[in-house]
Amino acid sequence: MAANKQGGKGGTRFTGRAKAVRVKTARGRKIGSTLWLERQLNDPYVQEAKRQGYRSRAAFKLREMDDDLRFLKPGARVVDLGCAPGGWTQVAVERVKPEKGGQVIGIDITAIDPIAGAEILHHDFMADDAPDLLRAKLGGPTDVVLSDMAAAASGHPPTDHARIMALAEAAHAFAREVLRPGGVYVAKVLRGGTERGLLEQLKRDFEKVKHIKPPASRADSAEMYVVATGFRGG
Repeated sequence: MAANKQGGKGGTRFTGRAKAVRVKTARGRKIGSTLWLERQLNDPYVQEAKRQGYRSRAAFKLREMDDDLRFLKPGARVVDLGCAPGGWTQVAVERVKPEKGGQVIGIDITAIDPIAGAEILHHDFMADDAPDLLRAKLGGPTDVVLSDMAAAASGHPPTDHARIMALAEAAHAFAREVLRPGGVYVAKVLRGGTERGLLEQLKRDFEKVKHIKPPASRADSAEMYVVATGFRGG
């Protein structure tokens, strides 16, 4: 029995109980892999993503943030940095409606299958030529820059934090170059929020800055998101 869902401000939430799936440890499979698989099979967001045709449960994180702040508007131009496997790009396409003038461009070092309504670049955003490649694809100033980029976990929290902040800072530098006045920047950070230097810069560049942990983000995950709205321009 699938879990029930409830809508409303803040996005889709799931209630009720589904029958738990137990995974036996197969020969050659480590216990950690078994536990991860069991969690995936019992995760209502994973189940709902599959039902709705999203490529990842992360799609609900963006949906929930946008349900709250309404920054993915029809006709908007959106860049999705670190777009693989494509869940955020799918949500952006649904909401900005390319058929009505919206534009969605994704980039990732990992190749992904095409997404109708979006243009995907198979390229490393951290490469020197990546910003120029993206600008060449854009039809003009951008309304929203999204970054769900994350480096592979090292198991050393200070190192992981430094790596993800480097990605957030690179996304911010790009956003400053391409956003139109009033534009929006969204980036993944880790628990504890944005480091002082970047946070102070965001407060100078944008009218409002807030940290959000959407309901679809697992409670035991250190991830959260910084959302900056009202780009001042310049």
